[in-house]
Amino acid sequence: MATRKSRDSDCNSVSFLKYVLHIFNVVFLLSGIGVLGVGIWTVAEKQHYVALLTNATYELAAWVLIVTGCLVFVVTVIGCLGVLRNNRFFILVYTFALLLIFLLEAMVGIMSFLYEPHVEEELRLNLNNTFVENYKLDDKKTSAIDQMQIEYKCCGANLFEDWQYSYWQKENLSEGLKVPNSCCKTITPHCGKSDHPSNIHYTGCRHRLAGEIRDHLIILSAVGLGICVLQIFGMIFSCCLYIKLKDMSD
Repeated sequence: MATRKSRDSDCNSVSFLKYVLHIFNVVFLLSGIGVLGVGIWTVAEKQHYVALLTNATYELAAWVLIVTGCLVFVVTVIGCLGVLRNNRFFILVYTFALLLIFLLEAMVGIMSFLYEPHVEEELRLNLNNTFVENYKLDDKKTSAIDQMQIEYKCCGANLFEDWQYSYWQKENLSEGLKVPNSCCKTITPHCGKSDHPSNIHYTGCRHRLAGEIRDHLIILSAVGLGICVLQIFGMIFSCCLYIKLKDMSD
């Protein structure tokens, strides 16, 4: 009778754990959609300006979230199959996959958290060099600079006067322009010939770019560190189910 009772108790425990894991999988899938969405949003929103950064942390964090979000869909299917079929192998794979996703999300959160305070300093040291050394010499960076100056209503990295020290000016690529046309308040052909404050924006782009990247990094950090905690519960429940199924088969 004691053995019979133990068997019933194990079955009840397994049923409970399977029910909990089904709920967890739904929440896990929704979190994966959220992670994927944040990664895609980050890449789509600021990918054009990544070419102007010397540190790859921001871009790497976004792409890791995208990969993690895609993995969640696959892992959810494995988890559902393992639970529905009482398949210990699938449940074991599911547990290790949760651990992998936990590590990836934690990595994104920690990287973003550590990089965020240094964005301003990095841009202060490097953004102006990127502007003056690459404009009209590197098509990708030229496009990013023009788009930034138009979108942020700014001119130069720090000040509009930065442009007089650029290779664009020194190599006579400016065609008589004092600043690129993208600096103008109203963009027309050759409007950059005048650097009067009524014609161009005087504010540099560095502070606005730094502020937006820092805001994005805070979001990436919160998503990475916040959602990775969810995987801890999934790993605990899946390990318990694996052990219970093993005991029942013995």
